[in-house]
Amino acid sequence: MGIIAKPIGYLLMLIYRLVGNYGISLIILTFIVKLALYPMYAKQIKSSADMAEMSEKTQEIQRRYANDKEKQNEEMQKLYAEVGFNPMSGCLPMLIQFPIIMGLFALLRNPMKYMPGSEMIFANHESFLWIKDLAQPDPWILPIAAGVATYFAFAMNSAMNMTQPGASAGQAKAMNAIMKYFFPLSILWLARSYPAGLAIYWAGGQFMQIFFNIRINKMRDEIRAEKEKKKLAERAEKELARKKRARMKGTV
Repeated sequence: MGIIAKPIGYLLMLIYRLVGNYGISLIILTFIVKLALYPMYAKQIKSSADMAEMSEKTQEIQRRYANDKEKQNEEMQKLYAEVGFNPMSGCLPMLIQFPIIMGLFALLRNPMKYMPGSEMIFANHESFLWIKDLAQPDPWILPIAAGVATYFAFAMNSAMNMTQPGASAGQAKAMNAIMKYFFPLSILWLARSYPAGLAIYWAGGQFMQIFFNIRINKMRDEIRAEKEKKKLAERAEKELARKKRARMKGTV
């Protein structure tokens, strides 16, 4: 993780030299990292939305060629090519984000290993708001904030990704219902043991994620409304052409 943690460590050190406060530097770093990851996250959500729109067509292909997997795969590939959908596009952003997140965790758990500046030795132990030492755990306030933010961000992510109908969706919903509570409680518990600086990053990142989700939801609604409007216009155009053909036949 050092390959990723070291550049981010230099960035955090630069921010600290500019603002002179380690707590504020962590908040700014959180904002920069989440903003940089936003396009990848938006692409991941868009991919899940595209898959939702094709669910009826994919299920029809699965039913029609249930006993012919080769033909089923062939028809799926034709469908993907027709709509310009890449089934791996939803996984790629997550694969890119994961090492960045792990690098950040490595940096904030052991900052002196990745930040060479001597001033960071003292900066890491600065106080911030009610926190006396950012290198030590905050027992309750930050962990609760991290847990609450994780709950809402996870719940919104689950709602946006629950796109597939059928039995598999029922199983996914049951799993998400469990994780919606287990994951935030785990974060709350863990945040009581790791440095407050890391809890600031996680809580701040999750609150930003909530605003990202709201924005992406709005964008998805706008895209769906535009597509529905286009479909209605196409139907109206087809109906007009049908009536025109009927009139022409009547005059012959």
